[in-house]
Amino acid sequence: MESKLRIFSGSSNPKLVGQICRTLGVEPGQVTLSRFKSGEIYVHYEESIRNSDVFIVQSLSHPINELFVELLVMIDAAKRASARTVNIIMPYYGYARQERKSAPREPISAKLLADVLTTAGASRVVTIDLHAPAIQGFFNIPVDHLTALDLMTDYLKSKDIRNPVVVSPDAGRASMAEKLASGLDSPFAIMIKKRTAHNESSITHVIGDVEGHTPIIIEDLIDTGSTIINVVEALKERGAEDSFVCATHGLFSGDALERLDHPNIREVVTTDSIALPEIHASRFKVLSVAPMLAQATQFIMEGGSIAALFKDRGI
Repeated sequence: MESKLRIFSGSSNPKLVGQICRTLGVEPGQVTLSRFKSGEIYVHYEESIRNSDVFIVQSLSHPINELFVELLVMIDAAKRASARTVNIIMPYYGYARQERKSAPREPISAKLLADVLTTAGASRVVTIDLHAPAIQGFFNIPVDHLTALDLMTDYLKSKDIRNPVVVSPDAGRASMAEKLASGLDSPFAIMIKKRTAHNESSITHVIGDVEGHTPIIIEDLIDTGSTIINVVEALKERGAEDSFVCATHGLFSGDALERLDHPNIREVVTTDSIALPEIHASRFKVLSVAPMLAQATQFIMEGGSIAALFKDRGI
């Protein structure tokens, strides 16, 4: 690997950074991250990064605002230390659910994040399964949009699930559900839901046959888990078997982990894009995105097509 590569971890997920570095055969970069008594963030790179290609790994999970400002300070410190490029590996892009105005006088916060990252000095962003793929267009720098879909598909194939049906919890996930259904050679269904407030919704219709099938519910993220539970219970009422729940990003806010330890959920499959508590129920399965991120880093450094990472070259 090119000696000018330096990979640094923010506070969000150092374990993932360690796995990425082991895959690439490099040592994690040494950086001090601390806080003044006032709460201000201090960053100091403990090694020279002059003319280096710096990769900073930071998922915007809880506490999102704290982690975002930390990332900005890390970018600024790297630029002022004469890094050649500052590449941001952001497995989970926070504020992605605020990608458009759905009511008057609302912000488009996903665009604001893109503007601030670019202004701070980011050269490139690498992310996984954006809530809205159009967010790539908010940037005027390269954005490599990866997906965990192949990872999920291979794992689900290994489970040899009887009579599966892939279920999209809403119309927005239909494309992802269709791709997963194609990979599993199974039918798919779509739920129609009515959103009453943030993190609250109710299921009104199910399009597709689910009776007697084992549902595989596919989402980009799980936050409080309330929507997923509504979907699982609605499917059960319509004669479906217990469900598998799949989501790239496990935010698991509040008591979501306890809520998802549900008798009608066979397994919750997620990735380590966000650091998860060590103690959770046995029904939770965590797949690692570290090999994919390591390969993407290698392609960025040495040249190559990111699309080669995926079976569906249209991603």
